[in-house]
Amino acid sequence: MENFEFYNPTKIIFGRETEKKIGKILEKNDIERVLFVYGKSSIKETGLYDRVVKSLQKEGIEFIEHGGVKPNPVLSHTKEGIEKAKKYKVDAILSVGGGSVIDEGKTIAVGAKTDKEIWDFFKRGKEIKKALPVYVILTLAATGSEMNGFAVITNEETKEKLSISSEHIFPKVSILNPELTFTVSQQYQAYAAVDTIAHVIEHYFSSEYCPNLQNRLIESIIKTVMETTEVIFQEPQNYNARAEFMWTATIALNGLTRLGIKGGEFPNHMIAHALGALYDLPHGACLSIVIPAWMKWYKDKNIAQFERFAREIFNLKSADEGIEALKAWFRDKGAPVTLKDVEIKEEDISKIAENAYSIATVWDMAKKYSLDVLTEILKNAND
Repeated sequence: MENFEFYNPTKIIFGRETEKKIGKILEKNDIERVLFVYGKSSIKETGLYDRVVKSLQKEGIEFIEHGGVKPNPVLSHTKEGIEKAKKYKVDAILSVGGGSVIDEGKTIAVGAKTDKEIWDFFKRGKEIKKALPVYVILTLAATGSEMNGFAVITNEETKEKLSISSEHIFPKVSILNPELTFTVSQQYQAYAAVDTIAHVIEHYFSSEYCPNLQNRLIESIIKTVMETTEVIFQEPQNYNARAEFMWTATIALNGLTRLGIKGGEFPNHMIAHALGALYDLPHGACLSIVIPAWMKWYKDKNIAQFERFAREIFNLKSADEGIEALKAWFRDKGAPVTLKDVEIKEEDISKIAENAYSIATVWDMAKKYSLDVLTEILKNAND
């Protein structure tokens, strides 16, 4: 194994009705006023909003609401949250929702502690030196943002979807109640499954060396995602299936799966971010289109690992069979697998490639992923 450092300060509180503890958790951490970040109407329709408010009020925690976070959180709305956090001098951010809500909350946490332009942290890689503490109640298991130091935001004016990373934006506490995911639709469960698989296969395939322990951990995650998703499709309120999926999605991107690996990049996310920025598609849908296309292009660069994937996940022999099996599983779950599936025309490929190349430049991947390479990959996604 390669040398590594591992750091994850997030406390996880997992299980039924755990959201009711949020007020006490904040009170114990000397938090008196929070910015309450959430999406649109779903947490109010399910009663979660009322339970959170009751818990906050019981402990005397003041809150300022910042609702309306989009599935692809945007810079303009994030800036509004930063202004609120500064104006009301909040002590912390409370994000109640899925990865989008958490990511916007993390970005607000950074913006509240700086006078610098927040987009510079995404575009120019400015170092994040401090942030407000972030607390999370998770309602959609997929992104792993509840236990990592990443956040993704879209600049809707420039059509850029970029990320930040810092130890300062790890959530302090994340509450994971699988019951809160009972109402997640089949469509978004499919996207969540794709996203979770994507988080672990990036380094699994693109690294120069992946230890067997990490191979087996990643393969176990993929199998668990597939098995639990099948159950959830048939029994949406199966607690154990939802619980296993939720925890699997968390550990897929909390740092454990990449330990001891040599090299590795996130090319699928890079290209998927371009699609998301340009067409405002769900992140999981972008990934289900990109992954088989990228795998087809990349397979010969690490053929033994692709053959292992086919064998361990699908009990098949060849790399091509494994790629087609994964693509078929995505399709069977209702996720798009081609650009045509989301009505993107072939003549748009150059525009997508250019956007992806701009991300590759920021991520220091432009040498490997030139415009020609990105165009080739996207052409694979056209059929």
